[in-house]
Amino acid sequence: MAPDDRPPRKKGRLFVVATPIGNLEDITMRALRILKEVEAVACEDTRRTVKILNSHGIKKRLISYYQPHESRRIPQILSLLESGRDIALVTDAGTPAISDPGYPLLRDALDRGIEVIPIPGPCALTAAISASGLPAHRFLFLGFPPPKAAGQKKLLESLAGEKGTLVFYLPARKAAEFLEAVRAALGDRPVVIARELTKIHEEFIRGSSESLAEESRLGQLKGETVVLIGGAGRSVRK
Repeated sequence: MAPDDRPPRKKGRLFVVATPIGNLEDITMRALRILKEVEAVACEDTRRTVKILNSHGIKKRLISYYQPHESRRIPQILSLLESGRDIALVTDAGTPAISDPGYPLLRDALDRGIEVIPIPGPCALTAAISASGLPAHRFLFLGFPPPKAAGQKKLLESLAGEKGTLVFYLPARKAAEFLEAVRAALGDRPVVIARELTKIHEEFIRGSSESLAEESRLGQLKGETVVLIGGAGRSVRK
């Protein structure tokens, strides 16, 4: 067969693999199989990912892929995919592209006709809302709020009429300040703070934006949180 008559080489697949958000047991059998089979793993922090792989006896080539320098690695990863190699994309914890690195790579891979396959599993968003006690039939995920007070105020005020549960990611040290902004912009709403999900110090702190904003212990919280706020018209339970 002449070189020009050869069929085009099949492209690789990009697997979007969810990994544990804390407890290393929270990984699916399918995720482990995919991590064993792919050519390489694109990961947010190689030091974090290697711990997960080592705990399951997996040895794999790792490609560092992290914000804000995602664009530097995309050509390398796309080249491997174009040459027929399968790649797994993971983040430090949870599901890639959900307020974590991943979107630019997924976008560019799809633009090139590369198949993107989700491998579902842990996600702080779904873990928090499932056990929050707030309505989950309608919610609005907003990721990390703006860092400055003016930006937070503007965003929260724009959400005053939203009836679904509002969900934010937030470092624990900023919880008290953020709840004060919530109280000022939205009034007294039911609030749940889900902290350190699936880890040893996991806890759910429930109350209202008014009561929690005044709770001194919030200033000493550590780790990562998911903050859930009752939607418009949702009264605070006494």
